[in-house]
Amino acid sequence: MEYYAVRGGHPLEGAVAVHGAKNSALPILAAALLAEGESVIHNCPDLTDTAGALEILTSLGCRVTREGRTVRVDTTCRQGWAVPDRLMGQMRASVLFLGSLLARSGRAEACWPGGCALGSRPIDLHIRAFQALGAQVLDREGRLFCRADRLRGRHLALPFPSVGATENTMLAACGAEGVTILDNAAREPEITDLQGFLRSMGAEVSGAGTSQIRIRGGLPLHPGSYTVMADRIVTATYLCAVAAAGGEGELLGADGTMLAPVVDTLRLAGCQVEQRPDRLWICRKDPLQPVGTVITGPYPAFPTDAQPLLAAVLAAGQGESRIVETIFDQRFRYTQELKKMGAAISVEGSAARITGRPLRGAQVEAADLRGGAALVIAALAAAGDSRIHGLEHLDRGYESLDQDLAALGAGIQRTTR
Repeated sequence: MEYYAVRGGHPLEGAVAVHGAKNSALPILAAALLAEGESVIHNCPDLTDTAGALEILTSLGCRVTREGRTVRVDTTCRQGWAVPDRLMGQMRASVLFLGSLLARSGRAEACWPGGCALGSRPIDLHIRAFQALGAQVLDREGRLFCRADRLRGRHLALPFPSVGATENTMLAACGAEGVTILDNAAREPEITDLQGFLRSMGAEVSGAGTSQIRIRGGLPLHPGSYTVMADRIVTATYLCAVAAAGGEGELLGADGTMLAPVVDTLRLAGCQVEQRPDRLWICRKDPLQPVGTVITGPYPAFPTDAQPLLAAVLAAGQGESRIVETIFDQRFRYTQELKKMGAAISVEGSAARITGRPLRGAQVEAADLRGGAALVIAALAAAGDSRIHGLEHLDRGYESLDQDLAALGAGIQRTTR
């Protein structure tokens, strides 16, 4: 059983490159199914989630090769329309293959998707979008059967700006005749990245980054070539690591404009953060200060994925702060593990009250991806040694978390007992 051995209580210093965005790479890999031939995706992170997506493509007859962070997906021999249950259950983003398969084959079949246990995460918005475009969707004993003799573009609106539903609608609409206009679309930068890849394939897509996206479907598509943007949540993780432990660091390739609420909050906590050419700089010398109330929400609000990371920072600071979670109803599970490090956190419903104080090393267990990252951040700030178990969750979203943090001077090592 592997775990991170962390010796905390020491400031960080150095520079580290931020790898490609998981939440961009996954829909882009699904989109590669839309055209016949070989697409090339650069800066594709080597994670268990991306490995799962590549395995799904292989199971559908595609030829997949990886050289470093460049992935080639050749769909020439693509066959079938069913995603294997084992792979579908590993990650929630597997649901994105339904939109691509519907657009390309008019059929898709899969069990319900898996992923981190963060509470209720229904895919009803995805299903409604497919149905609005003319697909039949049946749920038979936990399996989804999607069919469409003919998809047709139309004007539709999401009741909530869901990232996954926005992406799946974009993918399916590429195979629909005519124009699809999607209102109340999610505005996350990863959706703009997906639009960029679709355009590289010859698709007519516009409006990503705004609340209305327009897709002209039914056009002949060709393989695309694209470079995935830097991962903004990995960027937030390293910003919070330096904030919690103190010191100074540079994040190469990072864009702070995509993380404005996180950057602003860390500045309020007493950090200096500057956007420099091709990098983001952070410094924290003085004690961390309380930040009042932080409320998560869809982009451009404070991202829910960065919420646990900020909580770890505030737990190691001083004064009282409050975080209100509006996206996932079980996102605060990690706080029970932070308490083992001495964190003073009380959770009532969708809000957590955090009173900063010195943390101590402890043995803790990651239960999900970002909650696990929060435990690592807290361990860097804590006095003494910590052990973080449950690394399979962290491996879903961080290519080499221990090595990157070690490059910043952290005392962290991946160890097998």
